[in-house]
Amino acid sequence: MNAEQIDQFQMIKQKMTRTMLVYKFALHELETKVEILKEEFQMIHEYNPIENSTSRLKSPESIIRKLNRKGKNISVESLQSNLKDIAGMRITCSFISDIYRVYEMLNNQSDLNIIEVKDYIKNPKSNGYKSLHLIVEIPVFMSDRKEIVPVEVQIRTIAMDFWASLEHKIFYKYDQFVPEKLLKELKEAADTAFALDQKMERLHEEIKLIKDENETDNVDELTKLIVKNEQLAKSTNLLDMISSMK
Repeated sequence: MNAEQIDQFQMIKQKMTRTMLVYKFALHELETKVEILKEEFQMIHEYNPIENSTSRLKSPESIIRKLNRKGKNISVESLQSNLKDIAGMRITCSFISDIYRVYEMLNNQSDLNIIEVKDYIKNPKSNGYKSLHLIVEIPVFMSDRKEIVPVEVQIRTIAMDFWASLEHKIFYKYDQFVPEKLLKELKEAADTAFALDQKMERLHEEIKLIKDENETDNVDELTKLIVKNEQLAKSTNLLDMISSMK
């Protein structure tokens, strides 16, 4: 390798390092936003829709493999234009309604721009996979420039996440050549997990209704007590006035 090739290699390495840092910083920005939401709900509200969140940054090897599968050039410019999932976050929720609630909270943040939504809950994949996928653009302010960085966000229930993890392990074990019988059982398991999600959602709504009714009853009782005390105070004042007139 001559001096010119060494210089080119060093320049590419520096450019790649800077690019990966930008994706890392974008993840940090999103992690901070999600942590703020989690802490707010834990400290102020009675219920937290976010059960857990994890993030990951694709390795250079994984990026190269994906570019090869897509038939794209191996370069920094190529990965920036062809890959939107170099940085990724997964958020798990207890209930299906929580997924869309978290989506709305992210969508309401003025410095985030959701450029793509794939709803695999309303439109599941053929294998049964369900999740809400977002591509979110996040501004990252470096020392000399502002970078707009895409981050993939997957939002799913605990049951959906468990099924997806199991499916991934099975495909890895069989090197993606999974027997037809197992594929059928995986699809049935996905349907069962979704039925469980729907049942838990109904129970969740029923509990909320019961709680709201109890709160209404408590407010009514408190109102009656306040009125009764006011009436008693008025009666006492009236008796005092009568006594003073004697």
